[in-house]
Amino acid sequence: MSESTMKKIFDPFFTTKPVGVGTGQGLAIAYRIINEQHGGMISVDSSPGKGTCFTISLPLTVEEPLEQGREQALDSGCLA
Repeated sequence: MSESTMKKIFDPFFTTKPVGVGTGQGLAIAYRIINEQHGGMISVDSSPGKGTCFTISLPLTVEEPLEQGREQALDSGCLA
């Protein structure tokens, strides 16, 4: 995607689709949930004609002792 599109990609109601084929809310909602509600980060990297990559980073905080099964899931990088 172009540089100008990347700058607007997380704006509410921004879409590259024709009128009536989408609301432009998906990435704006994802941004709000990841960044504002969870204190994480979502970023986009794109090379026109090659592809686009979205990276999501979420903080991992554990406030209670882990159950044995969840301990292994955390070690593998996945929460079950």
